[in-house]
Amino acid sequence: MTQSRFRYYLPTLIVAVAVIAGWELVVRLFNIQQFLLPKPSSIVQSLIEEWDIIQPRIWNTARGALGGFAIGCTLGIGMAFITARFVALQQAMMPFAIAANSVPIIAMSPIMFNWFGPTNPISWMMIVAVIVFFPVLINVTRGLTEVNPAALELMHSYAASEWKILQSLRIPNAVPFLFSALRVASVLSMIGSIVADFFGAERTTLGKYVTQEAAVLRFDHTWAAILVASLIGILFYGVIILAERWLIPWSQEGGER
Repeated sequence: MTQSRFRYYLPTLIVAVAVIAGWELVVRLFNIQQFLLPKPSSIVQSLIEEWDIIQPRIWNTARGALGGFAIGCTLGIGMAFITARFVALQQAMMPFAIAANSVPIIAMSPIMFNWFGPTNPISWMMIVAVIVFFPVLINVTRGLTEVNPAALELMHSYAASEWKILQSLRIPNAVPFLFSALRVASVLSMIGSIVADFFGAERTTLGKYVTQEAAVLRFDHTWAAILVASLIGILFYGVIILAERWLIPWSQEGGER
Protein backbone atom coordinates (compact mmCIF):
# COMPACT_ATOMS: atom_id res chain seq x y z
CA MET A 1 0.00 0.00 0.00
CA THR A 2 2.84 2.38 0.85
CA GLN A 3 4.60 1.72 -2.46
CA SER A 4 1.39 2.20 -4.43
CA ARG A 5 0.76 5.50 -2.65
CA PHE A 6 4.32 6.59 -3.41
CA ARG A 7 3.90 5.72 -7.09
CA TYR A 8 0.61 7.60 -7.14
CA TYR A 9 2.12 10.82 -5.74
CA LEU A 10 5.52 10.53 -7.45
CA PRO A 11 4.47 12.35 -10.69
CA THR A 12 3.10 15.24 -8.62
CA LEU A 13 6.34 15.52 -6.65
CA ILE A 14 8.42 15.41 -9.82
CA VAL A 15 6.35 18.16 -11.45
CA ALA A 16 6.53 20.31 -8.31
CA VAL A 17 10.31 19.99 -8.06
CA ALA A 18 10.69 20.64 -11.79
CA VAL A 19 8.55 23.79 -11.63
CA ILE A 20 10.46 25.21 -8.65
CA ALA A 21 13.84 24.37 -10.19
CA GLY A 22 12.77 25.85 -13.53
CA TRP A 23 11.50 28.98 -11.79
CA GLU A 24 14.83 29.46 -10.01
CA LEU A 25 16.79 28.81 -13.19
CA VAL A 26 14.75 31.19 -15.38
CA VAL A 27 15.02 34.05 -12.87
CA ARG A 28 18.78 33.61 -12.60
CA LEU A 29 19.45 33.14 -16.33
CA PHE A 30 17.36 36.09 -17.49
CA ASN A 31 18.28 38.25 -14.49
CA ILE A 32 14.63 38.99 -13.68
CA GLN A 33 14.33 41.70 -11.05
CA GLN A 34 13.15 40.74 -7.58
CA PHE A 35 10.20 43.13 -7.66
CA LEU A 36 8.90 41.35 -10.78
CA LEU A 37 9.46 37.74 -9.81
CA PRO A 38 11.61 36.75 -6.83
CA LYS A 39 13.53 33.48 -6.82
CA PRO A 40 12.13 30.58 -4.79
CA SER A 41 15.36 30.61 -2.76
CA SER A 42 14.80 34.31 -1.97
CA ILE A 43 11.22 33.59 -0.92
CA VAL A 44 12.33 30.85 1.47
CA GLN A 45 15.08 33.08 2.86
CA SER A 46 12.56 35.90 3.40
CA LEU A 47 10.22 33.48 5.14
CA ILE A 48 12.98 32.49 7.56
CA GLU A 49 14.02 36.11 8.19
CA GLU A 50 10.44 37.37 8.58
CA TRP A 51 9.06 34.39 10.48
CA ASP A 52 8.86 36.27 13.79
CA ILE A 53 6.65 38.86 12.06
CA ILE A 54 4.59 36.43 9.98
CA GLN A 55 4.03 33.81 12.68
CA PRO A 56 1.71 35.90 14.95
CA ARG A 57 -0.43 36.77 11.93
CA ILE A 58 -1.15 33.18 10.98
CA TRP A 59 -3.70 32.52 13.71
CA ASN A 60 -5.61 35.76 13.07
CA THR A 61 -6.17 34.74 9.45
CA ALA A 62 -6.61 31.01 10.07
CA ARG A 63 -9.15 31.74 12.84
CA GLY A 64 -11.46 33.43 10.37
CA ALA A 65 -11.06 30.56 7.89
CA LEU A 66 -11.76 27.84 10.47
CA GLY A 67 -14.64 29.66 12.16
CA GLY A 68 -16.26 30.61 8.86
CA PHE A 69 -15.82 27.06 7.57
CA ALA A 70 -17.62 25.66 10.62
CA ILE A 71 -20.45 28.21 10.45
CA GLY A 72 -20.94 27.97 6.69
CA CYS A 73 -20.87 24.17 6.62
CA THR A 74 -23.28 23.84 9.55
CA LEU A 75 -25.79 26.25 8.00
CA GLY A 76 -25.35 24.72 4.56
CA ILE A 77 -25.99 21.18 5.78
CA GLY A 78 -29.00 22.28 7.83
CA MET A 79 -30.54 24.19 4.93
CA ALA A 80 -29.84 21.27 2.58
CA PHE A 81 -31.97 18.96 4.72
CA ILE A 82 -34.80 21.49 4.67
CA THR A 83 -34.66 22.13 0.93
CA ALA A 84 -34.39 18.40 0.17
CA ARG A 85 -37.50 17.73 2.26
CA PHE A 86 -39.70 20.34 0.61
CA VAL A 87 -39.65 20.24 -3.20
CA ALA A 88 -41.20 23.68 -3.62
CA LEU A 89 -38.57 25.24 -1.36
CA GLN A 90 -35.82 23.44 -3.25
CA GLN A 91 -37.03 24.79 -6.58
CA ALA A 92 -37.17 28.29 -5.11
CA MET A 93 -33.83 28.14 -3.29
CA MET A 94 -31.53 26.58 -5.87
CA PRO A 95 -31.60 29.44 -8.44
CA PHE A 96 -31.10 31.94 -5.62
CA ALA A 97 -28.21 29.92 -4.19
CA ILE A 98 -26.50 29.70 -7.57
CA ALA A 99 -26.98 33.42 -8.23
CA ALA A 100 -25.74 34.41 -4.75
CA ASN A 101 -22.73 32.12 -5.11
CA SER A 102 -21.68 34.05 -8.21
CA VAL A 103 -21.35 37.34 -6.27
CA PRO A 104 -17.63 38.13 -5.79
CA ILE A 105 -16.63 37.91 -2.13
CA ILE A 106 -14.75 41.17 -2.50
CA ALA A 107 -18.15 42.87 -2.85
CA MET A 108 -19.46 41.24 0.36
CA SER A 109 -16.51 42.08 2.60
CA PRO A 110 -17.27 45.79 3.24
CA ILE A 111 -20.88 44.90 4.05
CA MET A 112 -19.91 42.30 6.64
CA PHE A 113 -17.40 44.62 8.29
CA ASN A 114 -20.07 47.31 8.45
CA TRP A 115 -22.49 44.90 10.12
CA PHE A 116 -20.17 43.21 12.64
CA GLY A 117 -17.32 45.71 13.03
CA PRO A 118 -13.92 46.14 11.33
CA THR A 119 -11.99 44.42 14.15
CA ASN A 120 -14.54 41.79 15.20
CA PRO A 121 -13.36 38.23 14.28
CA ILE A 122 -16.99 37.39 13.51
CA SER A 123 -16.71 39.64 10.44
CA TRP A 124 -13.99 37.41 8.99
CA MET A 125 -15.95 34.29 9.87
CA MET A 126 -19.17 35.50 8.27
CA ILE A 127 -17.38 36.47 5.06
CA VAL A 128 -15.93 32.97 4.87
CA ALA A 129 -19.28 31.44 5.86
CA VAL A 130 -21.00 33.13 2.91
CA ILE A 131 -18.46 31.59 0.52
CA VAL A 132 -18.67 28.14 2.10
CA PHE A 133 -22.45 28.02 2.58
CA PHE A 134 -23.58 27.72 -1.03
CA PRO A 135 -21.26 24.94 -2.27
CA VAL A 136 -22.21 22.87 0.77
CA LEU A 137 -25.92 23.61 0.32
CA ILE A 138 -25.92 22.70 -3.36
CA ASN A 139 -23.84 19.52 -3.04
CA VAL A 140 -25.58 18.11 0.03
CA THR A 141 -28.99 18.83 -1.49
CA ARG A 142 -27.92 16.89 -4.58
CA GLY A 143 -26.75 14.01 -2.41
CA LEU A 144 -30.04 13.89 -0.52
CA THR A 145 -32.24 14.04 -3.62
CA GLU A 146 -30.29 12.23 -6.37
CA VAL A 147 -30.68 8.76 -4.89
CA ASN A 148 -30.92 5.53 -6.86
CA PRO A 149 -34.57 5.30 -8.05
CA ALA A 150 -34.53 1.53 -7.75
CA ALA A 151 -33.35 1.68 -4.14
CA LEU A 152 -35.97 4.31 -3.34
CA GLU A 153 -38.70 2.24 -4.95
CA LEU A 154 -37.57 -0.82 -3.01
CA MET A 155 -37.81 1.00 0.31
CA HIS A 156 -41.25 2.31 -0.59
CA SER A 157 -42.32 -1.24 -1.42
CA TYR A 158 -41.37 -2.23 2.13
CA ALA A 159 -43.45 0.68 3.47
CA ALA A 160 -40.38 2.38 4.90
CA SER A 161 -41.06 5.71 6.60
CA GLU A 162 -39.53 8.96 5.37
CA TRP A 163 -37.27 8.98 8.41
CA LYS A 164 -36.06 5.43 7.63
CA ILE A 165 -35.45 6.38 3.99
CA LEU A 166 -33.52 9.45 5.12
CA GLN A 167 -31.47 7.48 7.61
CA SER A 168 -30.75 4.41 5.48
CA LEU A 169 -30.64 5.80 1.94
CA ARG A 170 -30.48 9.55 1.57
CA ILE A 171 -27.85 10.38 4.20
CA PRO A 172 -25.39 7.60 3.14
CA ASN A 173 -25.83 8.74 -0.45
CA ALA A 174 -25.17 12.37 0.55
CA VAL A 175 -21.96 11.75 2.52
CA PRO A 176 -19.63 11.57 -0.54
CA PHE A 177 -21.31 14.72 -1.89
CA LEU A 178 -20.71 16.39 1.47
CA PHE A 179 -16.99 15.62 1.43
CA SER A 180 -16.77 16.85 -2.14
CA ALA A 181 -18.21 20.15 -0.90
CA LEU A 182 -15.92 20.20 2.14
CA ARG A 183 -12.85 19.83 -0.05
CA VAL A 184 -13.93 22.84 -2.09
CA ALA A 185 -14.92 24.76 1.04
CA SER A 186 -11.56 24.13 2.74
CA VAL A 187 -9.79 25.95 -0.09
CA LEU A 188 -12.39 28.71 -0.39
CA SER A 189 -12.29 29.41 3.35
CA MET A 190 -8.62 30.40 3.27
CA ILE A 191 -9.17 32.53 0.17
CA GLY A 192 -12.10 34.28 1.84
CA SER A 193 -10.16 34.94 5.02
CA ILE A 194 -7.23 36.48 3.09
CA VAL A 195 -9.61 38.70 1.10
CA ALA A 196 -11.30 39.74 4.36
CA ASP A 197 -7.88 40.80 5.70
CA PHE A 198 -7.69 43.47 3.00
CA PHE A 199 -10.80 45.25 4.32
CA GLY A 200 -10.54 44.65 8.07
CA ALA A 201 -8.98 47.08 10.51
CA GLU A 202 -6.98 44.30 12.20
CA ARG A 203 -3.39 44.87 11.07
CA THR A 204 -1.77 41.65 12.32
CA THR A 205 -3.07 39.39 9.55
CA LEU A 206 -1.46 37.71 6.57
CA GLY A 207 -3.55 39.68 4.09
CA LYS A 208 -2.49 43.00 5.61
CA TYR A 209 1.14 41.87 5.57
CA VAL A 210 0.84 41.03 1.85
CA THR A 211 -0.54 44.48 0.98
CA GLN A 212 1.98 46.31 3.19
CA GLU A 213 5.01 44.54 1.75
CA ALA A 214 3.73 44.81 -1.83
CA ALA A 215 3.25 48.56 -1.38
CA VAL A 216 6.98 49.00 -0.70
CA LEU A 217 7.99 46.51 -3.44
CA ARG A 218 9.29 43.85 -1.05
CA PHE A 219 7.75 41.10 -3.13
CA ASP A 220 9.96 38.38 -1.72
CA HIS A 221 8.27 39.06 1.64
CA THR A 222 4.90 39.14 -0.09
CA TRP A 223 5.51 35.76 -1.70
CA ALA A 224 6.67 34.37 1.65
CA ALA A 225 3.30 35.27 3.21
CA ILE A 226 1.49 33.82 0.20
CA LEU A 227 3.50 30.61 0.63
CA VAL A 228 2.41 30.38 4.28
CA ALA A 229 -1.25 30.93 3.35
CA SER A 230 -0.96 28.26 0.63
CA LEU A 231 0.55 25.76 3.05
CA ILE A 232 -2.27 26.39 5.53
CA GLY A 233 -4.82 25.81 2.77
CA ILE A 234 -3.08 22.60 1.69
CA LEU A 235 -2.97 21.40 5.31
CA PHE A 236 -6.68 22.15 5.71
CA TYR A 237 -7.45 20.30 2.47
CA GLY A 238 -5.32 17.36 3.61
CA VAL A 239 -7.25 17.08 6.87
CA ILE A 240 -10.51 16.84 4.92
CA ILE A 241 -9.02 14.16 2.65
CA LEU A 242 -7.84 12.12 5.64
CA ALA A 243 -11.25 12.43 7.31
CA GLU A 244 -12.93 11.28 4.09
CA ARG A 245 -10.67 8.25 3.77
CA TRP A 246 -11.30 7.35 7.40
CA LEU A 247 -15.08 7.79 7.35
CA ILE A 248 -15.92 6.60 3.83
CA PRO A 249 -12.97 4.52 2.58
CA TRP A 250 -15.17 2.95 -0.11
CA SER A 251 -15.60 6.30 -1.88
CA GLN A 252 -12.13 7.79 -2.34
CA GLU A 253 -13.23 10.14 -5.09
CA GLY A 254 -16.10 11.78 -3.23
CA GLY A 255 -19.66 12.34 -4.48
CA GLU A 256 -19.44 14.94 -7.22
CA ARG A 257 -17.58 13.78 -10.31
